[in-house]
Amino acid sequence: MTAAQEDSVGATPLIELRNITKVYGEGGLAFQALKGVDLRIEQGDFVAIMGPSGSGKSTAMNTLGCLDRPTTGEYLFKGAHVETLTRDERALLRRRFFGFVFQGFHLLPRTTALENVELPLLYRGEPTAKRHAAARKALAAVGLTGWEHHTPSELSGGQQQRVAIARAIVTEPVVLLADEPTGNLDSQRSGEIMELLWRLNAELGITVLMVTHEPDMAAYARRIVRFVDGLLDSDHANPAPVMLAREALAAAPFGEAL
Repeated sequence: MTAAQEDSVGATPLIELRNITKVYGEGGLAFQALKGVDLRIEQGDFVAIMGPSGSGKSTAMNTLGCLDRPTTGEYLFKGAHVETLTRDERALLRRRFFGFVFQGFHLLPRTTALENVELPLLYRGEPTAKRHAAARKALAAVGLTGWEHHTPSELSGGQQQRVAIARAIVTEPVVLLADEPTGNLDSQRSGEIMELLWRLNAELGITVLMVTHEPDMAAYARRIVRFVDGLLDSDHANPAPVMLAREALAAAPFGEAL
């Protein structure tokens, strides 16, 4: 448990889902994607969300990210009821508190890394100098100092995902939602991206919610929840996140871990 999580015990959680359902369609064609989900997310959590295709994990992620409204139930963010908000109010909440990373990098092909990262700030109407400074800071945070003026075609897949992550954190979000962030990457680049997500969580305190179907990637998270048939099937702490295990091994006296 992180220091942020310890401080929050007994307090209002960052996010709380109460008996959330989601139904698509009507009548005989209706499909219930979520069937009464209760989930609590504390500030500073790093949660891997897993489950087979059709389990409801993507619907849960869309709900958590305020991209979709539940059919019934309550969604509280910092104690405020999100399910009652209008579409525009949810959009404002997303812009202020959430960052998104997807399996596809979704970068504009003929614009530079710096310009891609600036986009959320452009939509906010921030002045040019402030946008440039914030975008450079975000690119530095993901290890891309010196690559600001390269276009996506001049970057590797791992670098493109780093640009996408920089774009997600340039607004200094409270929550980073990552949907299969390593799905298009090889194992080495996947590990690099997971280490980056860990650092953003551990060093900047960003709450990370990540959908993945890969156990190796989920092993980086502090907590793993699993959906099955629209229900939360399990929710448990990860006793040995990959990065903590590596740090412990590096700190151990020579030969002690053998």
